[in-house]
Amino acid sequence: MESWAGKSWFITGASSGLGKAIARKVLKEGGRVIATARDPGALAELVELGGDRVLPVALDVGNAAQVVSAVAEAERFGGFDVLLNNAGYGFLGGVEESSDEEIAHQMDVNFFGPVRLIRAALPAMRERGSGYVINMSSIAGMRTRQGAAFYGASKFALEGMSEALAGELRSFGIHVMIVQPGYFRTDFSGRSIVHASTPHPAYPFLARQREQAATVDGKQIGDPAAAASAIVRAMDSDDPPLRLLLGSDAYAMALDVLDSRRAAVEDWRGLSESTDFPRDQ
Repeated sequence: MESWAGKSWFITGASSGLGKAIARKVLKEGGRVIATARDPGALAELVELGGDRVLPVALDVGNAAQVVSAVAEAERFGGFDVLLNNAGYGFLGGVEESSDEEIAHQMDVNFFGPVRLIRAALPAMRERGSGYVINMSSIAGMRTRQGAAFYGASKFALEGMSEALAGELRSFGIHVMIVQPGYFRTDFSGRSIVHASTPHPAYPFLARQREQAATVDGKQIGDPAAAASAIVRAMDSDDPPLRLLLGSDAYAMALDVLDSRRAAVEDWRGLSESTDFPRDQ
């Protein structure tokens, strides 16, 4: 069976980080890439690597008209088998210190952006009768830390939508995968992080946390090239997962989350079940 790496991919946020690593993997395996970025000039390295197998496209996923135009351009290029929703950023701010505008923008890019792409891409994918939708989430989609409430909320929303989408697309031969990376050595912790514009004096510990977060940039444990290979291996398997954790840190955190949630469910089982009507009524 031909590897999914050798097929045609539409990748948002392809100019850096995991998006770029996956695009490089696909091109090295002989596949084609519709590579999108807000600045298409930042895609020059991919164009040099893939030549006419790369279509660079300017795309801001927050712009609905650009989304429709980019998908139409991709179809003229021959269409695509895989939609990888990778574009996004991290907004760090406590609940009380985050403005409506900051929250809305985080959700618009990280959640509504992928939704726009999916809706625009699905008609042609359904007609082809096969394909993959890969939504790049985060381990924050399982556990959100203080000071990152709305980044986590955007990933929780993305994962909830993806679960439903997987069931909706199953009969069309289209797979859905949620990728949950831990910390990878990309520029995400640097240039892809935005801080609340008005820190609240009641939360000095959040300011210290933001300062500490900046110090991990360049020291993350995860290898982006290895992540790209792992995603393709999961896609090529006979029983691909709905969720794919990437990184030993993500794996350890996921187990901790699941164990603690199960323990809490069991601890409160009696009270939870006490709200049922008696069985004879």
